[in-house]
Amino acid sequence: MIGMLSGVVAYRAPDHVMLDVRGIGYVVYCSDRTLASLPTAGEPTVLYTDLLVREDLLQLFGFSSLLEKEWHRLLMSVQGIGAKASLSILSALGADGVSRAIALGDWTAVKAAQGVGPKIAQRVVNELKDKAPQVMAMGAELSAVIEDNSEAAAPNIEPAPAARPVVVQSSGTGQVGAAQAAALSALVNLGYGQGEAASAVAEAAAEDAGDEAALIRAALRLLAPKG
Repeated sequence: MIGMLSGVVAYRAPDHVMLDVRGIGYVVYCSDRTLASLPTAGEPTVLYTDLLVREDLLQLFGFSSLLEKEWHRLLMSVQGIGAKASLSILSALGADGVSRAIALGDWTAVKAAQGVGPKIAQRVVNELKDKAPQVMAMGAELSAVIEDNSEAAAPNIEPAPAARPVVVQSSGTGQVGAAQAAALSALVNLGYGQGEAASAVAEAAAEDAGDEAALIRAALRLLAPKG
């Protein structure tokens, strides 16, 4: 299994990128968001990958974070969701957006992805809702792994001769995911159930509550007894 590729971007296409890893070109299919986050041709990058093996086909799928990769694998476990539909959902919502939509049971957000109908969207939410809290809780740990791997891998890549100086790009989604994971952990430690805590954190994040402390305050207001 190929779990990660560290190399130089050879070229970018509308739905995939070719990564030059020590002279071997790997074609890696990615979501629109991941493709947009990649550097230009000739510059180094790291992609977390998942290998799809079929009788007559081998396809690599690449992700900017381990959280995105985990959601891809879970989405693919839902009947009716193939690799194309999974990437479409991740393109529309991003990893954090998928976490929020599924935790909130918001199948209309999932339906907004191209090629995903209402029945499939509802199935995605129904089958994965119980798994959303666990994936959200993984956010902080995965963000730390991402940072460590990026720092360790980048210096070992030899840029192509014509490459410009490397500019590190960050979308900030790792920090957002870590804040949500930390807020979820705090609420669970306060005695709230994982499911209700995850829904409250997701709703608070959807309202752009801000950092960890703000997320916790907003989630507590949502969890407070009504009346």
